[in-house]
Amino acid sequence: MSVNVATQIDKPGLRERKKARTRTSIQEQALRLFREQGYADTTVEEIAEAAEVSPTTVYRYFPTKPDLVIYDDLDEPMMAALRAAPPELSAIDAMRHAITGVFGGTVGAGPALELQRERAELLRDEPELRAAMLDELTRSLNMIAIVIGERAGRPADDDEVVALAGAVMGVTIAAWFASEGDDWIVRFLERLDHGMGLLESGFKF
Repeated sequence: MSVNVATQIDKPGLRERKKARTRTSIQEQALRLFREQGYADTTVEEIAEAAEVSPTTVYRYFPTKPDLVIYDDLDEPMMAALRAAPPELSAIDAMRHAITGVFGGTVGAGPALELQRERAELLRDEPELRAAMLDELTRSLNMIAIVIGERAGRPADDDEVVALAGAVMGVTIAAWFASEGDDWIVRFLERLDHGMGLLESGFKF
């Protein structure tokens, strides 16, 4: 079943757009230096110089060095898409369309796709980043549970809501780390959609 999930997000003001450009510039320079010099051998001072900001500014946007890789701006559109999904969809089907809709927007998007690819490689390869991801995954899990609970008319800490949110997160993480290569985002979306389908229909083994 194909569903178009439309979201209405207020256009950000000038101040917010300038902050977003600064954040993006810092992260892009950080990822470039991590690629060229290695994650461990790159300092925040070098990133600040490359982005033409002060180290204090870097820390204002990214409180820790791992945040330079972990941060993405997909959570807000993801939750907006999930909330906007038609109420007749099951929770899993709503998640499938929200995730594939948001991530699918990066396919063929040039710089956006490259940024996500570099993040994915670093998150797979750097032990420090894999460990730092736990807090971010916990935050994302809580956000998913809140929205799933809203759709079901249940509290976010309901046992079934927590279990479903955890299952969705697990499938997403597994698909993310199992997908590599130049077409990794396409493979990620294929694995993710298939995994969500298995959650809904059940496994055969």
